[in-house]
Amino acid sequence: MPETRSIRLLPDLLVSQIAAGEVVDRPASVLKELLENAIDADSSTIRIQLEEGGVKLIRVTDDGSGIARDELALALTRHATSKIASLDDLEHVGTLGFRGEALASVAAVARLTLSSRQRTGNAPVPHAWRLRAESGATPEPAALPIGTVVEMRDLYYNTPSRRKFLKSDHTEFAHCAEAVKRIALAHPGVAFSLAHNGRVSLHLPGSDARTRVGAILGDDFLAAARALDVGAGPLRLSGHCALPAYSRTRGDAQYCFVNGRCVRDKLLGHALREAYQDQLHGSRHPAYCIFLEVDPATVDVNVHPQKTEVRFRDARAVHQFVFHAVQRVLSAPLAAPSQSDRIGFPANAPGRSAMADGGTARTFGGQASYQGSLRVGEPGGGESYLSFARAARAPDPLQPAAEASGAPPLGYALAQLHGVYILAQNDHGLVVVDMHAAHERILYEKLKRALDGQQLATQALLIPAVLHAEALDLATAEEHAEELQRLGFDLAPIGPQLLAVRSVPALLHAADPAALVRSLLRELREHGFSQLMSAQRNEFLASLACQGAVRARRQLSLPEMNALLRQMEETERSDHCNHGRPTWTQLSMADLDRHFLRGR
Repeated sequence: MPETRSIRLLPDLLVSQIAAGEVVDRPASVLKELLENAIDADSSTIRIQLEEGGVKLIRVTDDGSGIARDELALALTRHATSKIASLDDLEHVGTLGFRGEALASVAAVARLTLSSRQRTGNAPVPHAWRLRAESGATPEPAALPIGTVVEMRDLYYNTPSRRKFLKSDHTEFAHCAEAVKRIALAHPGVAFSLAHNGRVSLHLPGSDARTRVGAILGDDFLAAARALDVGAGPLRLSGHCALPAYSRTRGDAQYCFVNGRCVRDKLLGHALREAYQDQLHGSRHPAYCIFLEVDPATVDVNVHPQKTEVRFRDARAVHQFVFHAVQRVLSAPLAAPSQSDRIGFPANAPGRSAMADGGTARTFGGQASYQGSLRVGEPGGGESYLSFARAARAPDPLQPAAEASGAPPLGYALAQLHGVYILAQNDHGLVVVDMHAAHERILYEKLKRALDGQQLATQALLIPAVLHAEALDLATAEEHAEELQRLGFDLAPIGPQLLAVRSVPALLHAADPAALVRSLLRELREHGFSQLMSAQRNEFLASLACQGAVRARRQLSLPEMNALLRQMEETERSDHCNHGRPTWTQLSMADLDRHFLRGR
C-alpha cells in the first residue's frame, strides 16, 4: 500500500521559488522586469551592467523618482505595488508593471540588493538607503544620487538544477541585449547604456522615435521602410513597415508594441502576415516596428506572468484596423490616381505623341497624355509601320527627358537594356525597371480587381490555339466548362487528344494560351474550383499574371515602356512583384557622381 500523504501548506520560500519560475526563466527575464520598473519610475537615464551574461551580475541604475526608506522592505514583498489598488485599476492599467511580483520573484532565486534615494517634491531626501533581500535585514544608509539601483547577483544560486538549463554567457547576453532594445524602442526619450563584463556594447541617447528605430534596427531598415501613422477612433497605429525587398529568412526583425508594451500577440501577428500576403514569398518574413495605442480598458494585459500576451475586447476590430492600415501603406502607388490622370508628356519626352493602343488621350496643360495601356501582343504589319513612324517623329531618346517640371515619379523611358530592364530618367537621376516583374504586378492587381468585380473581359482568338491534352485534361475541361467561362477561357475538344483554346482573359491576351490552359487545368485537378477561388485564389492569379507578363528579350518601343512606367505609378504594391522581388531601383545623380568620382 502506498503511503497516504496529508495535505499541508508549503513553506513561504518554496512558494516564492515556484512562483519565480513563471516570471524568471533566464537573466533576460530579470532584466526586463527591472527595466519596466525603471520606466514606470519616470526615469530619463538607465544604465545596465552585466557580468557573465547576466548570471553573475545584473545591475540597473536609474534616475527615477526613487523609493522611500519605509517602503524598501515592502517593495521586496510579493504582491506589493504602488501601481494598482483595485479591480478598476487593473482593468485600466497604464504602467508596464502592476503585479508586484518581480522583485520578490528575483529575490527568491538570487541575491538581491535594493538601493534608492527618493525625490520628495523639489528637494531630495538627505541620503539613500540600501536593503539586502535577506531575512531580518534592515535598511542602512548609502551614497547615491536621486534614483534607484537594483543589483542582482548569482542567479539560481539556491536552485542549481535551474541553472543547468541556462545557455552560454554569449547566448544569455544576446537575450539581455534584445530585452534592452525592445524597451528602448518603445521609449525613445529615455537614454540607455548597456555594458557587459566592463565593456559598453550599447549606448542610446534620448532621441525621437525615428532616430531610435534607426539606431537599433539600422539605417538600412529605415531606408527600406515606410512610415506609418494612422488613427481611427480610439485606435492609433504608428511606426515603420519595411518593404518586401527587406524580408528576412527569420522573424528576428519584428517588433510589436501595445501601449508601449512589447508583446507577442497571435492576433496582431496574423494581421501583419495578411497585410504582406501578396508581396512575400512563403518562406520569407517581413520586418516591422509598429506601435498600437488603444484604450487601456479595452485590452487585458493580465494574461501571462511575463506580460508578453494581451487580449483585446474587440479583437476583430483591432485585427482589421491593423491589417488595412499596414496594407494601405505597403500598397500605396507611386502616384495617386488623381494625380497620375493629369500627368502628360513634356514637350521633349520620348514618345509623347504616341498612343500605341489607340486609346483616348488625356490632356494636361494642352499636352498629349501618356499611352493608356501596354501592348504586349505582337503587332501586325500596319502597327509596326505606325510604331516606326511615331518613333521617327519622336525626339532623340538620349536627350534629357525629365528636366521638365512635373515629371512623373518614374520619369520617362530612355532605352531598354538586354531586353530585360527599362532605363528611365526622372528628376533625381536614373531609374532601372525590371519590366517582367513590374508587368507581373500590374496584371496581378488587374486580375484581382476584375475577378472581384466579376468584370473579367475575354479576348477571342482569331486562330484558336490547339494543344495536346490527356484524357484527364479533357475530362477536367468538360467538368469545369462553366467555371472556365467565368474566368475568361473558352475550351473545346476537337479530337481524341486535342483541345482548342478559343478565348482567354483580355488581360492575358499576350501570353501563350496553351501554357495558360495547361497550368489552369493542373490547378483545377489539384484543388477544385471552389478552393481555387478561395484559399488558392491569390496563388492562382499570381501564376496567371506571371504567364501573361511581358517576357525577357521582348523588345518594347518607347511608348510601350512609358506606358508601363505610368501604370506602375498607378498600381498598388508596384514596388515589388508577387514574389517579393523589387521591380525598380533609383540611382541618383549623387550616386552616379560618387561612382565616377566627379568633383574630386
